[in-house]
Amino acid sequence: MTKTTWDGLPIASDWPTGAAVVVFRRASTGLELLVLHRAHSGPEYEGDWAWTPPTGARFPGEDVLVCAARELHEEAGLSLPMTRLDEGESWARFVAEAPLDVVVTMHDAEHDRYEWVAPEVALSRVAPETVRDGLRKALDWIDGQVLPADPEAEATA
Repeated sequence: MTKTTWDGLPIASDWPTGAAVVVFRRASTGLELLVLHRAHSGPEYEGDWAWTPPTGARFPGEDVLVCAARELHEEAGLSLPMTRLDEGESWARFVAEAPLDVVVTMHDAEHDRYEWVAPEVALSRVAPETVRDGLRKALDWIDGQVLPADPEAEATA
């Protein structure tokens, strides 16, 4: 039996079966993560799969990077360079840095809203634990990156 997405499209049976993209930006108040609210259970729903980073299933034969880019564009209207981190239980994980002025546009009926939130807020909303674990791993990677020097800060020092 072929597995399908919520809207009836076929899902790859080989591993990884999908991709998640943790999108972050560096605001003046600190790091912010993009989370999307799924519309399936209504706007008030806050349980498993209510809030996630852009995430989706890979089509049969589709390259996982193509899947990640497609999901990021379909769910948030974004085209950003991505870094592949690892595979979770069945999904590939990516991170992408967005500029502060990026415009998120939702094109599909899968989500009803999005928010840019602090990492601790994202971790409190994202569920189930497998998705939260992927978010933690992405945050560990982001925290380990050497930040480029701020030219304005150097000019005033």
